[in-house]
Amino acid sequence: MKIIVTGGAGFIGSAVIRHIISQTDHEVVNVDKLTYAANLETLESVSGDARYVFEQVDICDFEAMTRIFNQHQPDAIMHLAAESHVDRSIDGSKVFMETNVMGTYTLLEVARGYWNELENDRKEAFRFHHISTDEVYGSLGPTGLFTETTPYQPNSPYSSSKAASDHLVRAWHHTYGLPVVTSNCSNNYGLYQFPEKLVPLMILNALEGKPLPVYGKGDNVRDWLHVEDHASALYTIMTKGRLGETYNVGGNAEKQNIEVVHAICDTLDEMIPTDKPRRELITYVTDRPGHDQRYAIDATKIKNELGWEPSHTFETGFKETIQWYLDNKSWWQKIRDGKYSGERLGLKTG
Repeated sequence: MKIIVTGGAGFIGSAVIRHIISQTDHEVVNVDKLTYAANLETLESVSGDARYVFEQVDICDFEAMTRIFNQHQPDAIMHLAAESHVDRSIDGSKVFMETNVMGTYTLLEVARGYWNELENDRKEAFRFHHISTDEVYGSLGPTGLFTETTPYQPNSPYSSSKAASDHLVRAWHHTYGLPVVTSNCSNNYGLYQFPEKLVPLMILNALEGKPLPVYGKGDNVRDWLHVEDHASALYTIMTKGRLGETYNVGGNAEKQNIEVVHAICDTLDEMIPTDKPRRELITYVTDRPGHDQRYAIDATKIKNELGWEPSHTFETGFKETIQWYLDNKSWWQKIRDGKYSGERLGLKTG
């Protein structure tokens, strides 16, 4: 099987590629524009494998994507390319609409044209796997879980762009018969995550003795999913998921943001003791505009239908992640010195 992975130089996309190359005999074509958060160093372990090919292409480029499909003749596409940071979507929403909405539209049209020309078994076996987020469902109250039938209620430019792309994928399946599966995941963490996200930002700031900015009261709740668990779930959905269906992927680790920050501080204090507890670095800052209060995933469907469950607990996964950042300063220091130095984003409201 040959699989196109869009956004393969990103955090989740690179984990998917590493999983496929290390765990299967499939071939992978990595399609990535190489925006600020992309990093080919995340794929050094597979870059020399004959089954791996990289194409630097914007998914919005219809002609380039048509060439890639025709040249590489994929059996499936896993679509992860997206602008993904909520705060950046507040500061500048246009690129989110261009990439997440129009980019998905372009891919659907290119894939549809390619799929229509396939013959017999290859046409029957083709899959378009669209990877999305639980943020499309909006915000939960103190109780309840997101299921695959939860109505969409996105509250940020980012989540609305992902919701739009989800609806496009559904429409192309029901209108044109394109064989699609969709997945919506909870918050990812793990190795190689770009340091603007909560977990690596807090780890690196804590290591450097910088303030740990926590939005509002820190009581916003997220379900935390290790990126390697997510990668295995995505491969399972792509290969075993029922056509036209959506699968929610969660980590069974629902935590308040402040609990996550406390866990990072306490773990680092154990690993690298300092004169003062790192919890003293926590600084409560003005909340993000439109900040959803709580996300929580019901992953019963993927467990019952496809037999997938996360292998990392919150405790083991976060300790492993912190250790990785301690061991790989050369990877993240280049980013801190260049692309992103830890400044706050998402302050614009108009």
